[in-house]
Amino acid sequence: MAASPSTASTARSGPLLSFSSSFSSASRPLLLPLPGCRSSGRRTARIPAISAKIREIFMPALSSTMTEGKIVSWVKAEGDRLSKGESVVVVESDKADMDVETFYDGILAAIVVPEGESAPVGAPIGLLAETEEEIALAKAQAQSQSQSQPQPQTQSPPSPPAGSVPSRPPPPPAPVATPVAVSEGPRKIVATPYAKKLAKQHKVDIASVVGSGPNGRITPSDIEAAAGIQPKKPASSPAAPVPQSSAPSAGASAKAPAATLPPIPGSTLVPFTTMQAAVSKNMVESLSVPTFRVGYPVTTNALDALYEKLKPKGVTMTVLLAKAAAMALAKHPVVNATCKDGKSFTYNESINIAVAVAIDGGLITPVLQDADKLDIYLLSQTWKGLVKKARTKQLQPNEYNSGTFTLSNLGMFGVDRFDAILPPGQGAIMAVGASKPTVVADADGFFSVKSKMLVNVTADHRIIYGADLAAFLQTFAKIVEDPESLTL
Repeated sequence: MAASPSTASTARSGPLLSFSSSFSSASRPLLLPLPGCRSSGRRTARIPAISAKIREIFMPALSSTMTEGKIVSWVKAEGDRLSKGESVVVVESDKADMDVETFYDGILAAIVVPEGESAPVGAPIGLLAETEEEIALAKAQAQSQSQSQPQPQTQSPPSPPAGSVPSRPPPPPAPVATPVAVSEGPRKIVATPYAKKLAKQHKVDIASVVGSGPNGRITPSDIEAAAGIQPKKPASSPAAPVPQSSAPSAGASAKAPAATLPPIPGSTLVPFTTMQAAVSKNMVESLSVPTFRVGYPVTTNALDALYEKLKPKGVTMTVLLAKAAAMALAKHPVVNATCKDGKSFTYNESINIAVAVAIDGGLITPVLQDADKLDIYLLSQTWKGLVKKARTKQLQPNEYNSGTFTLSNLGMFGVDRFDAILPPGQGAIMAVGASKPTVVADADGFFSVKSKMLVNVTADHRIIYGADLAAFLQTFAKIVEDPESLTL
């Protein structure tokens, strides 16, 4: 998480909640007599009373790519007493739903973010009190935090008419600042970089500004309003004399539909889920990587026979292909390398095969770690458990983001060939098509029918070249055509 007093820790089955404590300054020191003192009170010690402690429960970072999380369900309700290590809330990250635990004892005094809503990483989602006497104070603090978000929306309509409106936004933060002062230290300020620059330039206390952006993010317009600077939009209004000339107005009206296309009649707008948004972000990032693609035909008669033999024992074709790819990667480590910063690449000691799996509402890649070192039966059991956890969205971060090479198999659906998109940070991804009977000719000119599948590999051209990839595919083909080594 960001530079905040809270940190997301991991223990037992899931990560731990992040907390930040705030102490009440209203307490006065108690005068308690020391043991053995006379009633005269001459020997007394000043022992400060224990201050009220309210901890903010922050949205944890459940993965390296997570920027916000969605509350799936609260395991505990307001007023429930919590014990250290107990599950409190289920959070949906960009890949999975995870139980989040607490490492503090206390009472869940208030829920700031209800079920079904999202919050950025580091934002408070609940408040934890130590005693029942502190619950009322915690609820008041939670109410002040929830009221600070809708205020910019209610004040936005009156902002356009009058030029004096820029002076109106600052007063609302003033009453909010008094209750928030209890937890002013740990409160996370979310602002755009340009907004922070403007705040420093105009000497505006950014902690007292209420953001009008998504999830309370402070925008440059919020800083300008707090500094009493009129928005620049009215300055563009003098340029409106364009309508005086009919020709430019026609051109402007012609360009307007091109900017925002009209909705298609009968269509339904469906927003991305958290997982779909993560997939979309990763796919856009992959466009910046220079890649090249190589196809290679592989004879699968021997592999098909081995599969029919091992199928009753729970071994799938995907596991056989993953094992064959892992054995080939062991002989060609450059194909197992990764490049994440564009300036260097890393040779990975572990061969972790990530396999693409389609689930309800998205796509995820469970990882078979050390696939080259596990026998085919243990690999099958591991894969079965990973798929089960993927279907129920219970994968841990290390079970889906530790891949060094990706395998995508659509052959089970009858697809004969396709190209896969390279995941960010990995060196190559293999796309496997269906095995189909094909007429082939031998060296003597005799024809025969053999089963063949087409394997397409997309590779990062910054670290992998054509000769490296061709050598890897030749090794993979030899293993598939003589697959007895897969069972050793």
